Amino acid sequence: MKVVVTLLEAVTTWYTVEFERSLVGLSDSTQIAYRRDLEDFIKYLENCGITRPEEVTNRTIRNYLSVLKTKDKSTSLINRKISLLRRYFNYLEKRGKVEFNPIADLKAPKKSQKLPQVLTMTEIDSILDFKEDNNLPYWYRDRAILELLYGSGLRVGELCGLNLDSLSNDNLTVLGKGSKERSVPVNSVTKRLLNEWIENYRSQIKIEDVNERALFINKAGKRISPRDVRRILDKRSLIPTHPHTFRHSFATHLLDNGADLRVVQELLGHESLATTQIYTHVSKERLAAVYSNTHPRG
Repeated sequence: MKVVVTLLEAVTTWYTVEFERSLVGLSDSTQIAYRRDLEDFIKYLENCGITRPEEVTNRTIRNYLSVLKTKDKSTSLINRKISLLRRYFNYLEKRGKVEFNPIADLKAPKKSQKLPQVLTMTEIDSILDFKEDNNLPYWYRDRAILELLYGSGLRVGELCGLNLDSLSNDNLTVLGKGSKERSVPVNSVTKRLLNEWIENYRSQIKIEDVNERALFINKAGKRISPRDVRRILDKRSLIPTHPHTFRHSFATHLLDNGADLRVVQELLGHESLATTQIYTHVSKERLAAVYSNTHPRG
């Protein structure tokens, strides 16, 4: 009983329940990560003898981040925790729970810009051109999924969120980050595979809910998940790769072949052109490598 009381007191003291309710609207994965990050932060504070949010100072947070760095935590993970703390203390400040916001002036560390992995066309072809097998419903599903990842540059979450009515003529309506819709073109090969899947093979998979409108269904008869897509890729690829690598390859190959950067930005659904510009660096590196490997005086 004593433990239960202690836990209830902790929840009340740190306003965790109220704060977590404010996270509605974020993706499930982000909510889970934020809850875990907040629990870790509170444990750290309590180990330091800090029992209330009003006692947290700017130095407290800097010391916490220093501890994370000594544990070799990645810059992206530290930035996520900073994002959580900023949201948490902004929430408390707006509701008058703290007078001083200890993270207001804290800047997140800059991420070192690591160029994304890009597959060659030979590697792409080896993944996409897998032989037709006897299990046609899953063959068409898997082939359509992989063609979409590369042919339209979708995020894996966007692909999993597609519905039957997302496809219209030669375009897909995609729900991207921030619930923003965009229209993405679909090439003829992918469209043929999608039509075959929808008209002839999707109905051959037993679906749990007869009203399920998801475009792609997993073996459990439910909407396909990012984990399902990774398994499909692992099964079909001879080289270790990730669904997002198809998106990187899509953008880089477009730029390699002369596509305008702003067009690529629109296709990817990037809010900022700066986000898309990383692919120009990849493209330039690839062109330089081709030059040095093929030119007589390279």
